[in-house]
Amino acid sequence: MSAEIISGKELAKSKREEMKKETARLKESGIVPGLAVILVGEDPASQSYVKAKQKACEETGILSEMDHVTTSISEEELLTKIENLNKADHIHGILVQLPLPDHISEKKVIETIDPEKDVDGFHPINIGRMMTGQQAFLPCTPFGIVEMIKSKNIDIQGKHVVVVGRSNIVGKPVGQLLLNEHATVTYCHSRTKNMQEYTRSADILIVAVGREHFIAGDDIKEGAVVIDVGVNRNKEGKLTGDVDFASAEQKASYLTPVPGGVGPMTITMLLHNTILSAKWKHNLNGF
Repeated sequence: MSAEIISGKELAKSKREEMKKETARLKESGIVPGLAVILVGEDPASQSYVKAKQKACEETGILSEMDHVTTSISEEELLTKIENLNKADHIHGILVQLPLPDHISEKKVIETIDPEKDVDGFHPINIGRMMTGQQAFLPCTPFGIVEMIKSKNIDIQGKHVVVVGRSNIVGKPVGQLLLNEHATVTYCHSRTKNMQEYTRSADILIVAVGREHFIAGDDIKEGAVVIDVGVNRNKEGKLTGDVDFASAEQKASYLTPVPGGVGPMTITMLLHNTILSAKWKHNLNGF
């Protein structure tokens, strides 16, 4: 057997087409969804992400504001910038690109963003709302993963989901979102003993550890759905995932590629959250 590929690139494209129509309808009502991004320093990966986000905003009709500041900015100055954006009526989403310089507290930055504008879904209030199944901005990568699974009409209810990785950005929240969809969820991490026992029992396996080819075909149950969240650069400079694609493809029923898998969906769900924020602000839930 050979796995069916879940292309995040294709799904993102179709979702962005829908968003384009939605922003056009909102503009007819005088509402322009606005996203503000603050980028600190010259990290090449961060610059690349921010550029991709700006381009995606332009394509879908979202107003994009970018504030690129140097690493010499003080924590107080950065927090003041965020507080000003919290008050700005034309901005519906605020994103501070991580990582931040050592002298700036990531925790303080995230907690200063108004939860009603936290389109990254990292604020403790949004995390708490997500945990308890309330209306919330969902973290973009986990949200994108769930959308990818649903796009293939894969039944999640009652399935055994194994999440390899327990980061606050991907591992923990994706498990919670799938628990909210009535899956049975197991988390594996660096201290898990006999990890293969768990990965081989997974109906849906999500791998987010940041280690090239950490999971191979032998670690996968026949017919499992495998979502590869990893983005690693190998010795040749090529992007690779946390899953060995060639061997996994022979065992899985569905598999995401790297690149072109989860990555494009992360930005797409950020756009979705920004549009949602604009609608919630104007009480247009069913718009």
